[in-house]
Amino acid sequence: MSHTPAARSSSVRDVMFDLFRQLGIDTIFGNPGSTELPMFRNFPSDFRYVLGLQEMVAVAMADGYAQATRNASIVNLHSAAGVGHALGNVFTAMKNKTPLVIIAGQQARSILPFDPFLYAAQATEFPKPYVKYSVEPARAEDVPLAIARAYHIAMQPPFGPTFVSVPVDDWDRQTDYLVARRIQAVRFPDDDSIDKLAGVLMHARNPAFVVGATVDREGAFDLMVELAERYSAKVFVAPFASRCPFPENHPLHAGFLPPMREGIVSRLAEHDVIVVLGAPVFSYHVEGEGPHIPDGSQLILVTEDPDQAAGAAVGDAIIANVKPVIERLLDRTGKVAPPLREPVRPLPSFVAEEDKISVDFLMKTLEEVRPQDCVIVDEAPTAHAARQDQIRLTRERSFFNCASGGLGYGLPAAVGLALGFPDRRVIATIGDGSSMYAIQALYSAAQLGLPVTFIIINNGSYRALEEFAGFFQIVDPVGTKLPGIDFVSLARSLGCAADRASVPGELAGKLQAAIGSSGPALLEVLTL
Repeated sequence: MSHTPAARSSSVRDVMFDLFRQLGIDTIFGNPGSTELPMFRNFPSDFRYVLGLQEMVAVAMADGYAQATRNASIVNLHSAAGVGHALGNVFTAMKNKTPLVIIAGQQARSILPFDPFLYAAQATEFPKPYVKYSVEPARAEDVPLAIARAYHIAMQPPFGPTFVSVPVDDWDRQTDYLVARRIQAVRFPDDDSIDKLAGVLMHARNPAFVVGATVDREGAFDLMVELAERYSAKVFVAPFASRCPFPENHPLHAGFLPPMREGIVSRLAEHDVIVVLGAPVFSYHVEGEGPHIPDGSQLILVTEDPDQAAGAAVGDAIIANVKPVIERLLDRTGKVAPPLREPVRPLPSFVAEEDKISVDFLMKTLEEVRPQDCVIVDEAPTAHAARQDQIRLTRERSFFNCASGGLGYGLPAAVGLALGFPDRRVIATIGDGSSMYAIQALYSAAQLGLPVTFIIINNGSYRALEEFAGFFQIVDPVGTKLPGIDFVSLARSLGCAADRASVPGELAGKLQAAIGSSGPALLEVLTL
């Protein structure tokens, strides 16, 4: 990456924007406060500022955009209060392994000893442990260097958010221009590890692959298909996978592993070799007992994340990027797979009731009317199973979910994804409870005129909590009812077109209209 600065030095602010240009960044997401205003003095005309009406909205929009563009996003937050508001989605970005550089304001250096209004005490400690790197530079002149380091750390696998706190009086100080460096941030596997893994697969009686979000994140979707076919091995999707790592209409697609120990062991029972690619071993949601894999099975994990390797419950591990591992496995002489005899998983038949919309019927209808190249963003926890049953995702980068389990990500992430995928329709399926964490994102979508379809699944409750309460033998949990929210009026008040579907007969037509809109459109679907 070559670059010749126009001058030897300039303001910290101008040097920062020049650095962003070198790094291919022209968009900043944020919600500014008083301590950030000098950062944007004479805001450059070749940049755009995407405003979120709440800080967690700004972070999730930046997360979606970074995942779409495969480059780190820049997020602007306001000192302690703004960073506090954003932390829920900073946590999600860490779990999503999304590269973000968060630049937060700080009060002026000259008054920091006096505990001034709107300052951040221990600014670098506040976002930990959910950022990979956190710094408040010792000198104003070091701010661009700190931002450059934060960018490179965010972009090193496993990707993740980083944090830079900048005092308000730093931006007008003079400092030297920077020439951005290029860092090759890929871990290649050694030949010995690949030879051993290939040998295990070659001698396996009935191997299986378990694939996670990293397969899609690293652009290994098509390679994974080739690898599965090479060994005629079934492919299971890991619990809580936040991306689509394997085509769901492929004969070797064996479904989705549940987030419970006994269920995983049962699903993998017939397999003697289990290779996990780009996913934890394993993500559980409830307590369990017994082994983590079937007795007599051998498990090998391939991950770019050393913590994931160290924390695996069972098996051996190779720490390397998933894509070069798959490429090198394919280079080895593998099995000649027999013709695929497994039938493609059929879509289940379903008959709608005359006067009520079930979540299954909603997902079935969405599958019938959606563009096949659309991007689906999901944050409707009780609709996951219906989505997996009724919709078949077949393309890379076609599905994005929240890897942390925290609410308030999906709706604004859809806005960021729409910015990053300008030629694809983004469809967000969001629970009524989930949407209220970040409903302000509708305003951003409307102001930007983005072609996003928001489907609000309104069952009048935090249904996931009501269902999970049974695990603890709680019959009537408190705080789970959400009566009386009018999402159509909410959306329209924020500038977004909106409609409501309440009976099966009108669902398909209203879905088609919302998906076909030139700008953002919300469809509230009243479900059982």
